[in-house]
Amino acid sequence: MDESHWSKWHEPYDDPTSPLSARLEEVKVQLRHVLDVTAQGPVRLLSMCAGQGRDVIDVLASHPRGADVTAHLVEFDPQNAEFALQRAAQMGVRVDVVRADAGTTDAYEAIVPADILLVCGVFGNITEADMARTISLLPSLSAPEAHVIWTRHRREPDLTGYVRSTFGHAGYAEVAFAAPEPFVFTVGTHRLDRAPDPYVAGPRMFDFIGDGALPA
Repeated sequence: MDESHWSKWHEPYDDPTSPLSARLEEVKVQLRHVLDVTAQGPVRLLSMCAGQGRDVIDVLASHPRGADVTAHLVEFDPQNAEFALQRAAQMGVRVDVVRADAGTTDAYEAIVPADILLVCGVFGNITEADMARTISLLPSLSAPEAHVIWTRHRREPDLTGYVRSTFGHAGYAEVAFAAPEPFVFTVGTHRLDRAPDPYVAGPRMFDFIGDGALPA
């Protein structure tokens, strides 16, 4: 089988000096912190457009709370989904890898309400309107005080300020925001600071329109 576009997109992860590897490490840093502060007991985690799941799997393999986490990774590309399953098995991590359209709330019915939500590699590949719609629907997928970890590049138009303010309007408090130079990627964490919304199956959050262009 020929390697898919989305599988090839992950190749820079194998280069520890690449911008994509730097972004991955920052996501891991913020995910570890979220696990540190999440209440004791079972933890539900969902990852949209999870790709090969390296962020979630690698952290759960090494974090003291890893065994507490039920992880639901949604990825449409079959090669990436298989990679995630194999990596999880090799590292002794239990994850549920689901091949589904991550742009609908239906894909998360089995895991909601989630304590941790990863929206990484999404906001750079959808429209501004879909970013707002996605953020507005995240409280319906969330448990009380759930954390959202997200990424977005700073290429023109730089919409990171818009993303941050939209989270604020949706009832989230900013916990972390990293924009390391000389890279153009950003990684943020927001905590739901109000009561969650009821889960509703069916709504479409976004349509993926980008090609996953790498953060330079």
